[in-house]
Amino acid sequence: MTNYLLIFLVSMVPIIELRGAMIYAVGYDLPYLPALIVCVLGNMLPVPFIYFFARKFLNWGARQRYIGKLCGWFLVKGERAGQKLVKATGRGGLFLALLLFVGIPLPGTGAWTGTLGASFLNMGFKSTVVSVCLGVIMAGIIMAVVSTGVFSIF
Repeated sequence: MTNYLLIFLVSMVPIIELRGAMIYAVGYDLPYLPALIVCVLGNMLPVPFIYFFARKFLNWGARQRYIGKLCGWFLVKGERAGQKLVKATGRGGLFLALLLFVGIPLPGTGAWTGTLGASFLNMGFKSTVVSVCLGVIMAGIIMAVVSTGVFSIF
C-alpha cells in the first residue's frame, strides 16, 4: 500500500508526474493496471487547480520580489506551450494537439504544462480535462512499456 501512495504522490509532482511514477511502479513490480490507475488519478488531481488558479497565481507572483523570476519563467513556459499547440494544429485541432502534447512523454510536456497552456488558450475546461486525461493515459502506457523493457535488461 505504501508503494501505491508513493506513486500517487509522485504523479502529482510537476516535471516528474506520471512518467516518473510509472518507472517507479514498474521497477518495484507493482501490477500494471492498478499502478496505471493510481498514477493517472494522481497526475489528474492537480489539473482543475492548475486550470483555474495557476495562471492567476503566476501573474501575481511575477510581480513579487522573491518569486518573480520563477513565476515569470512558468508564465513564459505556459505561453510557449499554448503557442506551440496552436502553431501545430490551429485552433480547430487543439483537443488532439493537447492530447498528443501530454501523451508523448518528452521533458516538459506533461499534464501540468499542457493544462497551463490550455488555460492560456482559453480552451474549455471539459475538453481540457478529457484531452489531458487521455494524454496522461497514453503517456502511462508508453512509460510502462518502455520501463518494462529497460528493467528486463537488468
